[in-house]
Amino acid sequence: MTGNRFLRSVAVVAASAALVAGGAANASAEETSSAPDAAQVRAALQRTVNAGAPGAFAVIKDHDNPRLDQSLTVGKADLSGTPMNADWRFRVGSNSKMFTSVLVMRLVDEGRLDLDKPLRDYLPEGTLPLDWQMTARQVMQHRAGVYDHTNDLLEQSGEETTDVYEKRIRNNVYDPKDLVAMSVKHGIQYTPGSKYAYSNTDFVLMGLAVEHLTGRSYGDVLREQIIEPLKLKRTSYVVPEKAIAGPHVTGYLTNDDRSKPLLDSTEQTASWVGAAGAVISTADDLDRFLTALAAGSSGGLVSDASLRQMESVLPTPTAKISYGLGLREISLSCGKVLGHGGIVQGYQTQSFTTADGKRTVIVFANASNNGSVTQGLMGALEPAFCGKRPGPAASRSLTNGGSRHHAPADTVPAVEDPRI
Repeated sequence: MTGNRFLRSVAVVAASAALVAGGAANASAEETSSAPDAAQVRAALQRTVNAGAPGAFAVIKDHDNPRLDQSLTVGKADLSGTPMNADWRFRVGSNSKMFTSVLVMRLVDEGRLDLDKPLRDYLPEGTLPLDWQMTARQVMQHRAGVYDHTNDLLEQSGEETTDVYEKRIRNNVYDPKDLVAMSVKHGIQYTPGSKYAYSNTDFVLMGLAVEHLTGRSYGDVLREQIIEPLKLKRTSYVVPEKAIAGPHVTGYLTNDDRSKPLLDSTEQTASWVGAAGAVISTADDLDRFLTALAAGSSGGLVSDASLRQMESVLPTPTAKISYGLGLREISLSCGKVLGHGGIVQGYQTQSFTTADGKRTVIVFANASNNGSVTQGLMGALEPAFCGKRPGPAASRSLTNGGSRHHAPADTVPAVEDPRI
């Protein structure tokens, strides 16, 4: 990425993402049985492509009524003209944090990690200074005061996004301990527990805890405890291998200078984010994962008690967005949905489910570093979960690039951090 000024501008644009947050504040989205509004979902995907993404898709799974399932694609999977394919693999970015959280909560279920004890007790000696007493819970909630090391890697004033990517991201291999060391140099940013501030380093630390307590690599634990049991045949963690094996969508990094072409950013070591953002998957696998997670003990991933802790959210500075333990909660007009999002070079994905797991929605675009793409993509969640809006509000429209579309009654940002 580039300097602080640009990232702030992206965050401001993302803050206008079209998600309705109407009067059902205390409801949950599972209470609606509305059919997805496929026309409005497709319109949101088209706006995403109009904003600069080669392609976009939405995969909607209704586990109570499969007749309501939708797989909608718009645009291209690559600039050579291949149609977008919602079955192909892609980098999921910070959706990886949900996977890491599950691995941590399994350790909690086994009595091997206490969320309310200092995280440093569960890390290799010397990883954190002796006086860093923030708890594992605070770290997973992004309330630990841990500086985000990606600021040092990406936010270099005066450098273009593509330049930074080629210099520090595509081919560089970083050890997770070195990423943490970058963060530690900045000291604790605020009193742990006193505020929320998204930090990718938080989940690099949790990945290190998983490795330290299991004596296994993060990738091996992920495969043995999540990928294989759930039969996620197209999910993988291959750091530092750069390629995405098998059929996959090509990811494109938008240049800061919009007059310059998109950069193919598909191949990278992904070691700069590791357990915070390096998982590769598909929409179907993300649906299977979210459905199993929402089922608690019967889903085989975490206990009911651990799931309740993951879903216990606290407010963030962003209205109608809350955060738990590796799970983000978004309020829509029909209630609340749980999941996460990920924006990583060339890819944007938002993966959410109703609390009961009855409906999941995965929306995706193959371009990043473009807040208008984020805005368009997030606009697909409301019609996907809540269906058609009744009454006069549904008929209000606004102009976007010459086309008219339904405007929401209210808007909320979908991401607090425009990077991962």
